[in-house]
Amino acid sequence: MTVHVKKPLWPIHMSCKQVALEMFALCSQLDILIRGEVQQLQEQVADDLSLGESDIFHTLGSEFVERMKECLTYLSEPIPCLEDYLDTSGLSILFPRVEIYIIHERPVDILERPPMDDYYAHIGKLNQLLVLSQQLEDDVKHLGSHKYVAHQLSVLYKVLSYFNGCLYLDVLKRDIETNFKSVKTALSTCDGSRQDPLLPAYLQTWLLGLTQTIITTVSFLPEELTGEIMPVLAYSLSY
Repeated sequence: MTVHVKKPLWPIHMSCKQVALEMFALCSQLDILIRGEVQQLQEQVADDLSLGESDIFHTLGSEFVERMKECLTYLSEPIPCLEDYLDTSGLSILFPRVEIYIIHERPVDILERPPMDDYYAHIGKLNQLLVLSQQLEDDVKHLGSHKYVAHQLSVLYKVLSYFNGCLYLDVLKRDIETNFKSVKTALSTCDGSRQDPLLPAYLQTWLLGLTQTIITTVSFLPEELTGEIMPVLAYSLSY
């Protein structure tokens, strides 16, 4: 008896674009699984161990491949084979490890860094920059103490440094360099006081202008910030 635990209870229909997005998501997950297995294999070699590939990796990997094949059945006839779809859609360029695994059933790393590796790191930093700016803005506006603002500003500066070469953000980084000492001095004069440390109004105004500019810049995604994510944007816009 065949058990269809992961089958939907209600028949579903997917458009060509929905299939493309689902395939992208499945490739992303399988790629992360492959990268994790490759790292474990490399650690085994470093420790002079030869345990080989894990059974759970092959079980999960096979499940992802079957889900991909099933996803393609929602396309119009003639339904392409999985390898052909990866090539014609551009997914083989974004996820070369996945293509190699599908063909050879082996977790293999590659010499050239795939574009998706930069995408994850870049998106993570953009999100971190946005969240840190929003949190700092909210704290300056609403907290009755600015005790940790200097530390928050220092962390924000480090994240900004990741985007060296982006004119919009380089200007803001220099702005922080110019004003950071004033922020620390203003807060340190409150040490020992019974009152919670608060920044003077002019520094609050400066900080709110800084955070709002960062939030606006990241939200609009100028060209200098989109290089690492363009392959994914191009894929999503092609459908």
